[in-house]
This record gives sequence, structure tokens and C-alpha cells, in this order.
Amino acid sequence: MKKRMHQIELFMKYPLEVQDELFKRLITTARNTEFGRTHGFADIHTQEQYRKMIPTFSYEDISPYIERNMKGEQNLLWPSDVKWFAKSSGTTNARSKFIPVSYEALEECHFNGGKDMLSLYCNSFPNTKLFKGKGLTIGGSQQANQFDTTHESFYGDVSAVIMSNLPYWTKFVRTPTLDIALMDEWEEKIELMAKATCEENVTSISGVPTWTILLLQRIMEMKGAKHINEVWPNLEVFFHGAVAFGPYREIFKKLIPSPSMNYMETYNASEGFFGIQDQKNSDEMLLMLDYGIFYEFMPFSEIQNESPKVVGLGDVQLGENYAMLISTNAGLWRYMIGDTVQFTSKDPYRIKISGRTKHFINAFGEEVVVENAERAITKAAKRTGALISNFTAAPRYFGESEKAAHEWIVEFEREPDDFEKFEKILDKTLREINSDYDAKRYRNMALTAPIIHKAEPGTFYNWMKSRNKLGGQFKVPRLANNREYLDDILKIMTVSV
Repeated sequence: MKKRMHQIELFMKYPLEVQDELFKRLITTARNTEFGRTHGFADIHTQEQYRKMIPTFSYEDISPYIERNMKGEQNLLWPSDVKWFAKSSGTTNARSKFIPVSYEALEECHFNGGKDMLSLYCNSFPNTKLFKGKGLTIGGSQQANQFDTTHESFYGDVSAVIMSNLPYWTKFVRTPTLDIALMDEWEEKIELMAKATCEENVTSISGVPTWTILLLQRIMEMKGAKHINEVWPNLEVFFHGAVAFGPYREIFKKLIPSPSMNYMETYNASEGFFGIQDQKNSDEMLLMLDYGIFYEFMPFSEIQNESPKVVGLGDVQLGENYAMLISTNAGLWRYMIGDTVQFTSKDPYRIKISGRTKHFINAFGEEVVVENAERAITKAAKRTGALISNFTAAPRYFGESEKAAHEWIVEFEREPDDFEKFEKILDKTLREINSDYDAKRYRNMALTAPIIHKAEPGTFYNWMKSRNKLGGQFKVPRLANNREYLDDILKIMTVSV
């Protein structure tokens, strides 16, 4: 770990040089693939040439290559044989995405991300007793790839792909066993995970906050415990990712009241492992620059343009929202992953996730992104003693007798002591942090105050279940620029009443 910390310090000191060297290696390695030949990789020598010659790609653009790859064809996007695919919806959209995971991506990116997570944690907490117990991993499921007639390839949640390829010895330091960890029926899985882990000496947890909460609550119920420290007294860290942790922080303090409990954010997606929190008590993550991923960034304002401006790492600006483009050692080229990030530091390069390219509200020119919503609802909850389980928001459009507004559905673990105060703080905070929203709220001319519905416990879970979207790779969309999700949940709330 000390050796790896030296390597991390190296790319922190020479970020642009490391990225340029990696870019050239990726282009050279893939020049004889079908994609490389078609797009003239042999004639590309600089990043500027790359941006001029290669368009940006969405999943829909690159999916024909991936579909052929899944049927057994090789050397399409990447030269080494690809036998694993990470299945992802990204959100609750009906269509699944299958992201190729090469041997190089597993070894250099995903595995190194896990190792570096531990290295950075131990560097921050040198007196850790993490390795005296077991790590609990809440992952997804995997299955044989039915599109491949040779039956030699597989797909599943990225966590399942990683767990299925880990060395044999790791089974002695993690829990539960793989047969439980890789189950695809989530209700039964939570029950069996609770039974299998409640007697273990768990010192760390890795997972998505929503599913972790369900598991901890079931274990406490099973053991008759007031909090999880009564079950796992040596639990010291939760490695979390996939969704912003702010709205869940107070719930975890209630479930895990130990003052020595630590939280560490990671940015690990189906497409790659991108960032790790490297400082205590921070919401920033170090951008990992030597994992076989070359980064580019598209300003949020350029997303709808036919010829969008894209900048390299050296030209990013602090505080601006960027859609992230990646070129990887699994054959994704100038691929827009759908997340937006903000840089909080350039020495070294640190980021925080600000939202999704398709998850925002801009029905009236207000440009509210996910990070705005999460900051506002977190502050409102903290000031009113509330605990948030889940939430989503969408626009309410102008009607004959109605002005426009933002409409929210919030499920509380603990309701605010003053709901009207909660509403006002949420609205006031949004106005403070987003000038476009504030302008539209001026004297209620374009937007009136938000409409907030209180959902009964279990509403979001039941909604996700009704869509067959239970599992770690599925996430409730925080914001939408249409009412599809909101109206669907409101119908469930009406039926339940």
C-alpha cells in the first residue's frame, strides 16, 4: 500500500503527462481493431487530432459493436477477448446497457480501484483495525450471456462481475458467500444476507446507501438491536457510491451511532472506476488518472449542441458542470457516460458528482441539477430534524388556473418537526445556490413555491419493485425534466391511500 501511495502521488504531481502517455497507449493498442481501422487510429498522434477525427459517442451510437461483441465477435472495440459485460440501466430507464469489461479493465481499473480505496483509507487512518474482521459487500447478480452461442461469456452488475473474478483467497476476508452475494431476487437476498452476516465480525461495508439501509434495518430487527454497533462493535467504515450520500448521512448516524465510524465515497461505475475520496470529512474525490482511462470534459451548456466544445483535463475550470467523456482499456471511445462532475481542485484534480446529463429540471430555464436538489433537501432535513429515505422531483407545467412549479415526492425515515419550515428552507436554499432558479422564482412570476408530497414508508421501494428494478444498479432518478416518474409514483400513492 505504501508503494501504491507513491504511484498515486506521482500522477497527482504529473497529471497531464500521465494522461497523455495513457492516451497514446490506448490509441496504439487499439489501432488494429475494427473500430480503430474504421476511425483511422493509425493516423492519430495527438489529443487535438483525436478530438477532430473521432466524434463523441453515446451508448446508442456504440451499441452495434457491443451487440456483435456479445454474440462472440472479437477485436471490434478492443484487441483482447472480452468475456464479461457489466449490465447497467444507469437509472430506472427500461433499456439495459451492456458495457464491455476487458481483462485489462478488470485488472488495471476495477481491481486497482478497490486496492487504492483501501490504500487511501489506511493512509488516512493508519491505526485501522479493518483487516481484523470481514468486509461486507452488497453487490448484484450475474448470469451466462444468452446472446453468445459459445456460452463462454457472462454479464451482470459491475459489482457481480468484479466479485466473480476476484482471487480465491478473498472469500476468507469478505461476507456473505458468493452464492448469496450474487443472488438476483433482492427480497430473499436481503433476508439471507442478514442471516449470514449478523454473526460475523464485520469491520467494513461496501455498497449503495439505499440497500445498505434495508440490510442494516433487517439485521437490527432480527437481533433485537437498537443500532448496528450492538451487532458489529468493530464496524469502522462504510465505502459508498452510486448516489450522493448527503441526504442519507443522518440516517446512518442513527443506525451506526459510533463516533469513530468513518465514511468514504467512491465513484465506481459499469464503465470504470473513476474517483476515490482521499481526504477525511470531504465530499471531494481524487480523479484516478492511471487506470487505463483517458478523460475529456464537455461543458454542460454544450450538451445540446450539434458540435459541442470539449476540453482536456488541463483546460477545465473550477465549479463548472461538465459531462464526462471517457476512452478506456475496454474499448469505449469518447464515450459520454451520462454523469456530470464539477472540479473542486486542480492541484491535484479532485471532483464531485453534480448530476446526470439527462437528470435535471430545465422546463422553464431554471437549470436545476441534481447537486442543487441534494444540497437543498439535505439542508432542509438537517434544520428540521428530518431523515430522508428517498425523493424525486419534476416540473408542474402552466395550467389554466395554475402557475408553474417544481413538484417533489419525499419519503421520510423521520418526518420534519415543522413541515412548512422544511418546504421554505428547501426553496430558499435552491434560490441561494442557483441564480437561474432564483430568477424564475422572483415574485412567483414564472415559478411558485415547490409543491412537496409526503410519501408513505416503502413507496419508492414498491415503485421500483413494480418496474422490476430492484437491485444495486438501479437508482431512483432524483430529477426529471418531464413528469413520467413523478406521475407514476403519485398513482401508487393514490392507490395505497
